[in-house]
Amino acid sequence: MIGIICAMQIEADGILALCENIKTEKINNMNYNIAELCGKDVVVVVCGVGKVNAAVCAATLINRFSPDLVINSGVAGALSPIVSVGDIVVATKTVEHDMNCTALGDKQGEVTFPDGNVMFFECDKPASNRFASICKELPETRVAQGIIASGDIFVSERKSRMLINDRFGAIACEMEGAAIGHTCYCCGVPYCVIRAISDDLNENKGMDFIKFCALAAKKTVEAVREFIAATD
Repeated sequence: MIGIICAMQIEADGILALCENIKTEKINNMNYNIAELCGKDVVVVVCGVGKVNAAVCAATLINRFSPDLVINSGVAGALSPIVSVGDIVVATKTVEHDMNCTALGDKQGEVTFPDGNVMFFECDKPASNRFASICKELPETRVAQGIIASGDIFVSERKSRMLINDRFGAIACEMEGAAIGHTCYCCGVPYCVIRAISDDLNENKGMDFIKFCALAAKKTVEAVREFIAATD
């Protein structure tokens, strides 16, 4: 079984429209939709904005449904000129850019565990590479693989974006992926993250964000469908 955590309701709705035999369980104020997609068992859920929502969602998903893989998808902002609006970034690993215990001697981004510190949460390589291959077949879509940074702040200023890029080598930022990676790391469950770029380093002040979300959802829903269909 595969767990799918969406950042946008419109995206979850697009995936659920392709599903059959849907049953819903409400746990911790989140709707977990147990269904079949392309003949495979999936659980689809919208986590809400931010790292705590994402971590609670992922922990509940893992503890209740025992997925073999957790997929997180949604939108992200660019941290590098190599990606622009409408492109897709598939994470190789994630980092919590707002984690800061530097006063205690840690590096920014490091998370302390009983057996040591971890800065980057590695994504499942086979799953991420398969997603990248699938996304490259989408029309009018460029695909990049790299680090995605997450934090409980909407990063809009170019200076702030470049600082995160310089510090972590990240090419996109959002607010959930690394928290899901953190949870999956603790639970020993593989995960992957795909994000459509909603705004680039120029901040795209004239963009119709609602229209972009619909376009982004269409792309990521198709990628998820193709991924599930090809899963053994």
